[in-house]
Amino acid sequence: MRQLYLFSIVSLLLLSCTNSHKNDKIKASEWLIGDWKNQSEEGILNETWSKPNDSTLVAGSFFIKEKDTLHFENIVLKEKEGELIYETIIKGQNNDKPILFPLLSETENELVFENLKNDYPQKIKYHRNSKTAITISISGNLAKKVVSEQFKMTKTN
Repeated sequence: MRQLYLFSIVSLLLLSCTNSHKNDKIKASEWLIGDWKNQSEEGILNETWSKPNDSTLVAGSFFIKEKDTLHFENIVLKEKEGELIYETIIKGQNNDKPILFPLLSETENELVFENLKNDYPQKIKYHRNSKTAITISISGNLAKKVVSEQFKMTKTN
């Protein structure tokens, strides 16, 4: 009886240790959650992030000029088997199929994703400047030129 009790306690401890790191990458990315906006002469870029479950963040991103939506994409940031994947579906591109960007590097304030097989961009970076400001950078080769764009976003909620 005593051995069974000891075995149960050890099993519970081991189980709790293995689950303690579950979805750590998503948890460390939760600073993305909220409504973000960049307003410039070219138009308004909005990106809204939410957390539907413990292993996924989702976002809608759209760019509006005057009354026209020029760009719209759905983004899913998901952790699977300890790996973080940025998945985007851009309306009208890639036959509306997902494009995957595995996590290249991460710090407390930065997430960098890369897919060298994608036409453009090949790299997507989110950098947290403060609790209310992030910079989104996209870069890669486009028409045989290295191109980089930055979008300074402000939290609106």
